[in-house]
Amino acid sequence: MDVCIGKVYILNVFLLFCDSEVWWFRVMPEFKVVVSDPTTGRAKTYVVKGDAAYRLIGLKIGDIIDGSVISDELKGKKLQIRGGSDSSGFPMRPDIPGGVKKRVLLSSPPGFHPREKGERRRKMVRGNTITEDIVQINVKILTEEELKKLEK
Repeated sequence: MDVCIGKVYILNVFLLFCDSEVWWFRVMPEFKVVVSDPTTGRAKTYVVKGDAAYRLIGLKIGDIIDGSVISDELKGKKLQIRGGSDSSGFPMRPDIPGGVKKRVLLSSPPGFHPREKGERRRKMVRGNTITEDIVQINVKILTEEELKKLEK
């Protein structure tokens, strides 16, 4: 009888630690968002944590977001996700679906810059979806002309 109670107790403790609603067990994502301004040619880095970071998870390269998600300074501006990288430095590629890490045969950037014509190499890259593993997200401020082109 003591053995069964011990197993039940251990099982309950395990379930308590695996519960995603426990606030101290949950890993909070944190992203460095590099915002490029094409009109000035400058870039500024913002650190996004907490609920704002959760809003970015699941977005893909090419998606357009409101600037208020990143910072109050960017309120009213539209941002386009252009890429990013994970903690190991592997770049995101727009042609690989999902948030996976894969070794693929590349012949062009991002992820590989060929030195000779026709050169190909197998390189490790990330998919086009933002996950918790992504550390840096590159975005671009869209001008009014670019917004009109995208609406058409």
